[in-house]
Amino acid sequence: MDGQTWERMWGHVERVHPDGGAVAAAIRSAARLARPSVPPVPNYKLSMSIPEWLQAIQNYMKMLQYLTNGQPSVERFPISFKTHFSGNYFHHVVLGIYCNGRYGSLGMSRRSDLMDKPLTYRTLSDLIFEFEDSYKKYLHSVKKVKIGLYVPHEPHSFQPIEWKQLVLNVSKMMRTEVRKELEKFARDMRMKILKPSSAHSPMKERSRGKSLSPRRRQASPQRRACKRDKSPAMVDKKGDLATLNEVGYQLRI
Repeated sequence: MDGQTWERMWGHVERVHPDGGAVAAAIRSAARLARPSVPPVPNYKLSMSIPEWLQAIQNYMKMLQYLTNGQPSVERFPISFKTHFSGNYFHHVVLGIYCNGRYGSLGMSRRSDLMDKPLTYRTLSDLIFEFEDSYKKYLHSVKKVKIGLYVPHEPHSFQPIEWKQLVLNVSKMMRTEVRKELEKFARDMRMKILKPSSAHSPMKERSRGKSLSPRRRQASPQRRACKRDKSPAMVDKKGDLATLNEVGYQLRI
């Protein structure tokens, strides 16, 4: 790292940290600094069963869960792809990253160009099109792209993760249409105007001076109590369950 980049990094610390230049000066003038803790990578042994090995991997992921959670300037959101190859459909999820006006991603894949993407993409559509071009190298055609909302930084938040706030059937859309939808969504995300999935729209007030017609009279309490509750109590787990098992830990890091 050259000297100019080094000084720019410390200047950024002074701007964003609550203690400003004091913490930067304390770190730079320290004679010895404690080495950051790095969890050991699990070692596979032939004597281990598959459940034991999976548990070891999960424990390792848990130790990494707050990697980016304490950085409020780094926004995280889920991106999922549905692709088609050789008569089969595949689902893949990565963690979208937005920081300092640039987009990137974190993820896991056997293909190096289908997981981590550097924070160099100026727009969200540039990032999505980069993934689409990468899939084409492996003869996968992208059918759908789903993008969720920003994940809160509060470690004890009970707000559910919104996996698919925007769903695009890209196989039936022109790239100009996809770009338009993605940029509108990204603009709304940056302005923080999208409502969380748990929010309910308020009921409209009835206009004053208008009475209900006989056919629109409110049901009696006894009749309402007998009506079947049509609230969505069932949750479709077909896609989200696999997502949680495979890469859900990323949304907490």
